[in-house]
Amino acid sequence: MEIHAVSLDLDDTLWPIDPVIKRVEQKVDGWLRKHCPEVAAAWPIESLRTLRNQVASEHPELAHDFGAQRRLTLQRAFASFDLGEDWVERTYEVYERVRNEVECYADTTPALARMAARFPLIGITNGTAQLERIGLHEHFRFSVSAIDVGVAKPDSVIFHHACERLGILPENVLHVGDDPLADVAGARNAGMRTAWLNRRGDSWLHETKPDLQMTDLGALADWLDSET
Repeated sequence: MEIHAVSLDLDDTLWPIDPVIKRVEQKVDGWLRKHCPEVAAAWPIESLRTLRNQVASEHPELAHDFGAQRRLTLQRAFASFDLGEDWVERTYEVYERVRNEVECYADTTPALARMAARFPLIGITNGTAQLERIGLHEHFRFSVSAIDVGVAKPDSVIFHHACERLGILPENVLHVGDDPLADVAGARNAGMRTAWLNRRGDSWLHETKPDLQMTDLGALADWLDSET
């Protein structure tokens, strides 16, 4: 396996995403209670979550853009109140700020530093995380999001876009991620090598297997050191 670069998923690969989303909901709710109490009363956390799911269902064209889904959700929540569009944006700013307050897995930063010393690293994500705001950008050449490209993983387009921007053929890029469909199947269909980051020790239940299976990024860095 001739590896010239490594691409990495972000959410649930470099940090757990569920605690982040829960904190986002709590912080947005707290901000609304302080600044727009009538909106907060009408749209508590569970109701706002349901509305967001409804927006996502009604707008499949926004499946690749969670930020647009979130803004549209807030616009609907604010629609019946005599408040300007600026309040939607101010609320969204809270979402965006807290969304990037992540707690990385313990192995993430040291493993990224080791891998980045030997290979160009890039991020490929369906989410809205911003490596610059998180503080991991120094390890990466760049990051590509579904919002940037207009399609989400597992679509091959987003993987090919990243490889073309990197200037390296897909077969020489190892993609690392936690999701069997979005990351492993998507990258494999795009012609890339694949590593399944299986932190929970799950069984592989799909037909096409990844080239590698690792329990953490440190193990991946060890493998890259020994094999390349």
